[in-house]
Amino acid sequence: MRNISLFFGRFAKPVSVALGLLFAVSTLQAQDAKEGETLFKANCSTCHKVFGKFLGPELAGVSERHDEAWLLKWIHNAPAMIASGDAAAVALDAQFPNAAMTAFPQLSEDNIKNILAYVKAEEGKKAAGGDAAGGAAGGAAGAAAASGDASNFMIIGLVAVIALAFGVILVLNKVIRTLERVLANSKPVIPDPTEKAPGKDYMATLKRMAKNKKLVFFTVLLLAVFLGSAGWKTLWNVGVHEGYQPVQPIKFSHQLHAGVNQIDCAYCHGGAYKSKNASIPSANVCMNCHTAITASEKYDGELSPEIAKIYRALDYNPETMEYGPNKRPIEWVRIHNLPDFAYFNHSQHVVVAGVECETCHGPINTMEEVYQYSPLTMKWCVDCHQRTEVNADNAYYEQLIAAHEQLKKGEKVTAAMLGGLECGKCHY
Repeated sequence: MRNISLFFGRFAKPVSVALGLLFAVSTLQAQDAKEGETLFKANCSTCHKVFGKFLGPELAGVSERHDEAWLLKWIHNAPAMIASGDAAAVALDAQFPNAAMTAFPQLSEDNIKNILAYVKAEEGKKAAGGDAAGGAAGGAAGAAAASGDASNFMIIGLVAVIALAFGVILVLNKVIRTLERVLANSKPVIPDPTEKAPGKDYMATLKRMAKNKKLVFFTVLLLAVFLGSAGWKTLWNVGVHEGYQPVQPIKFSHQLHAGVNQIDCAYCHGGAYKSKNASIPSANVCMNCHTAITASEKYDGELSPEIAKIYRALDYNPETMEYGPNKRPIEWVRIHNLPDFAYFNHSQHVVVAGVECETCHGPINTMEEVYQYSPLTMKWCVDCHQRTEVNADNAYYEQLIAAHEQLKKGEKVTAAMLGGLECGKCHY
């Protein structure tokens, strides 16, 4: 009994203080970088990467190239700085003429500093652990950001459990000291020679522990908290398929076609500009190029196995350049799936709102095989709608304003005048 008391008395307070400080420091250190990562993915990843150029410049080392005050002004309102003739802003704009920097007035100074802290953290990861360790850490951070609300809930729960655990330890410590005083004041008891030495009968020890109601309660409480946290996290991510990458019948490389060869997205996915669905191109679209492009350096000038799959689907003979009668469709596996009750129209977002493909599909021109980049949850869509400004300079809103003016004058307004004759209103 005295050994247990000495153990708790010696280690309980130092351990509790050390763990408390460690948890507080780690939370403060990770908070800025974690928040910055979320903001970076929501606002910056469309045009920038931390390492390597994308549509815009590489962000690694940006804090060394520009001071913090200049970066705050630049991110808040880059077009205004360019218009004012700021030398650094004009020079940066000239380097990337096809990717104008967007203004982000909705970001506070703390938000921008968090983004810069995330960039510095990524630089430190790469310097400390190399590209492989950095990539793994980045993937783990992305997964954590995807379920940020669930993680915050779990952290609060773990803090509560730790506080409860140390409270129980302190109470048990006081109980043990009280029992020691009682034993010290009582008469010594002659031990039974037939009784087994303490610590050797493990079953008896387990039975005594099972009879300890406080210990049983505390164990059950910890188990309930653990299972509850695991269940909450699992339920929170039901239906979220971020990172989903099925095996396709043909290993089509977007990195080669959209990245290296810079083929425009609309060439293959023309439906995104005029209908609800972006549409999967037919094999005939592939043959516009692959009638002539048949070989590959990777296969020593021989016919590429992936191009051969297209030929087999079309029953095409590359030697005679003739099509046979045994055509069959290529069974692509759908990657981005929305529930049946969610309506999404590509043309409304791409044409009317001017949303870039990379906003939802991520850096598609760097993907060897396509995967689901965004979570596609309701919260993700709502957050995008809350921060996206409406482009009032388009025919739809002009038509809507004209209809309202007619209503004010008491004139007749039909559903056709408000786009009621569009095919997509009834035919998905």
